[in-house]
Amino acid sequence: MPMPLKIIDHGSFQHRQMVDLRFSVLRKPLGLGISKEDLEAEKNDILIGFFDDEKLEGCCILTKEDAKTVRLRQMAVLSGLQGKGIGRTIMNFAENIARDRGFKKLTMHARKAATGFYEKLGYQIEGPEFAEVSIPHYEMVKDL
Repeated sequence: MPMPLKIIDHGSFQHRQMVDLRFSVLRKPLGLGISKEDLEAEKNDILIGFFDDEKLEGCCILTKEDAKTVRLRQMAVLSGLQGKGIGRTIMNFAENIARDRGFKKLTMHARKAATGFYEKLGYQIEGPEFAEVSIPHYEMVKDL
């Protein structure tokens, strides 16, 4: 069985799919776009995709913060497929990649609505609620 998870090359067809998925799930509902600067800024990030055959069903980005810390960003699962374990699978893969690359801590700005999902995976809220892209978020952290 082919491995549904892979690291995506920046600028590839799969990266384009990832941008489209992030736009439809994360940005479009808020009336926001994804800029060329946003895409340029992720050139050195670890881009992770979950595929069913060639169809991208979920994704996330890992951005290096410092030698020991990596930040999870732009976690998205296709509408209609949420709650089927894809997000958990992506998170486990992302944590393993981060560990393999020597990171000791994973942080994120989690949407308030998603904090329960991350808490089940061992993440803890740090600090007060704040607004980002116009909706409530929390800083969440997990030691790897």
